[in-house]
Amino acid sequence: MENSARPSRVAAGVAASHPATAEAGLRVLRAGGTAADAAVAAVLATCAAETVYTGLGGGGFATYFDAATGSVTCLDFFVSVPGTDGDRVAGPMLAVDVFFGGVPQVYSIGGASVAVPGVPVGCGEVHRRWGRLPWAELVAPALELARTGVAMPPAHARTLEACAPALAHGEGAAVYAPHGKLLQGGDLLFHPGLATAMAALAAEGPALFHTGSYAPLLVETVRAAGGALGPRDLADYRVLETPVDRATLASHQVRARHDLNRTVDTIAALPADLAVLPRPARAVAVAAALRDRGRQKIGDTTNVSVVDPAGNACVITTTMGLGAAVWLPGLGVNLNSMLGEGELITDDLVPGVRMSSNMCPLVVIDDEGALAVAAGSAGASRIRTALVDTLIGVLVDGVDMPTAIARPRFHAVDDTIHAEPAYPRDELAALADAGWRIHGWPDLNHYFGGVTAVGVGGAAGDPRRAGVGLLL
Repeated sequence: MENSARPSRVAAGVAASHPATAEAGLRVLRAGGTAADAAVAAVLATCAAETVYTGLGGGGFATYFDAATGSVTCLDFFVSVPGTDGDRVAGPMLAVDVFFGGVPQVYSIGGASVAVPGVPVGCGEVHRRWGRLPWAELVAPALELARTGVAMPPAHARTLEACAPALAHGEGAAVYAPHGKLLQGGDLLFHPGLATAMAALAAEGPALFHTGSYAPLLVETVRAAGGALGPRDLADYRVLETPVDRATLASHQVRARHDLNRTVDTIAALPADLAVLPRPARAVAVAAALRDRGRQKIGDTTNVSVVDPAGNACVITTTMGLGAAVWLPGLGVNLNSMLGEGELITDDLVPGVRMSSNMCPLVVIDDEGALAVAAGSAGASRIRTALVDTLIGVLVDGVDMPTAIARPRFHAVDDTIHAEPAYPRDELAALADAGWRIHGWPDLNHYFGGVTAVGVGGAAGDPRRAGVGLLL
């Protein structure tokens, strides 16, 4: 139904993983901005308010729904492998132990872990295609947050505690552990120099770090730290338009990029009679579809979902891994560590190649061609689980968005079901009878993802990551 879109039943709003991020997006919607404008403003705000998850030195993906045409576009501005200049060989990375779920996991940081970033130019391309307001107006909320700092929510402080060996390493210690103590919930997160970077981004535009004034500094900084990134890597980087996968769920079309976890394929493989299956039997069927393999990494990622009054939607997911602990001098910008993320390293990673990712910003369209849900999630391999559970809640169970996102989840890994407390006992019993081992978690945890969504059930952010939803 590419040309049959009708007025949206979804109220305009913003969902994000920090109140300040959501407010930045809502401010732009109120100023007459499009969903793209508001999403870009919110993403730039995350680069000041949610730097335990993302930043200007990271990468991401965007999915845009055009209400007038019914078309869906997916953009890839994730990181790419450096080294196309051919004049440097990366040195060794620095291994750090990060505890996740009580289990130590090895990540690598340092200059050699830095891949070519994409967040600024990705935001620029979203704005170029679908924006209406001046670029500087979209940077303004982030610039204000960078000048003042922003309170860190307790949920973000818990993530910081887990990621401290990387985030608070070297220059990051002054930011995340001032006076030798990690920031706690309610403490001020402030990046000295970030306001300078944001002001330059507003004045010069999204190419600032690639072909603009800060490109030479970025190259010099990464190479001084042992990385191979060069000026050609930055100048040749392009935002890519990628194919859109589609699947049907409860008479709705789910559309998104083809991610590493095959989220849309998983939805397509769910039983057609999902809505009428008894809940215990449904849990077994969903677990089989969602079974994940291998070790579970921290999902240091965040998402912004926006719907505007015209029914257009823009969903953007970004990350910088754990951060490389390589900071642009005087600018408060930490660079990504994606080449140190073991699960993303594949045999085809040669200079210039775009890296793979689990991130999957998506939209759901009803049988009349109108928007039903705009959603995305953080959580590495749990992104798929969190999104599927949320969509089942809204589209199959008919619950509102806050309930769908906040209700207890399970995640299937190998032969084990990881379940949050209060997950229905009869469903866990059915899973156990089907041969799964059950591992109960003591509380709602950021391990299980971080959904932010705007849809027919309202707007909401994930309580596991201090998320909020705000309606216009």
